[in-house]
Amino acid sequence: MGEDDWKTRAPYAIHKSGDEFHARYEASCHCGRVNYQLSREKPLAAKYCHCTTCQTLHGAPFQWAAIFHKEDINFTKGHHDLAWYDSGEKTTRHKLPCKITCSYCRSPIMDEGRNMILLYPTLIKFKGNREDMKNFEPTMHMFYTQRVVDIPDGKPKWTKLNDESELMADSPPEAYEELKRNREKKAKEQKD
Repeated sequence: MGEDDWKTRAPYAIHKSGDEFHARYEASCHCGRVNYQLSREKPLAAKYCHCTTCQTLHGAPFQWAAIFHKEDINFTKGHHDLAWYDSGEKTTRHKLPCKITCSYCRSPIMDEGRNMILLYPTLIKFKGNREDMKNFEPTMHMFYTQRVVDIPDGKPKWTKLNDESELMADSPPEAYEELKRNREKKAKEQKD
């Protein structure tokens, strides 16, 4: 595989008119050099992340993120104007997982993982449609122990990545019950 192979693979390959890509949302960076569409009505998940890496890279107390399949996005402009950042190695090469920004205005566009992408709903042009905005409502907080501000919103609060960590004391009681059921189910499946 060549160094520029990323240009021909999802999420960067541009969908052609006959590809059956039905754009539901449009989004862009701050300067407008990078534009994309999303085809999925709802993200696979939406979360608030309070990790110190997100705080530093976004210049904010936390990040609002929505998870999509790589095939759910279609760049309509500027996919060659993207910049990469590998926060683990602190390099600017395209190595998964990595953070992607507009190379001009530096707006965060997405995080690309090995299988999924994590997009930022604040870039989406909802055009005042509250119903569409509700599709992106976060269901939890991650890395809440690293928070710089308390958010008493009744959503589950995880110490690290959701199912891979512990719920914090101010999470709703039903979240504890669901976690307990899921972990018991997982333990039983591993046993069988």
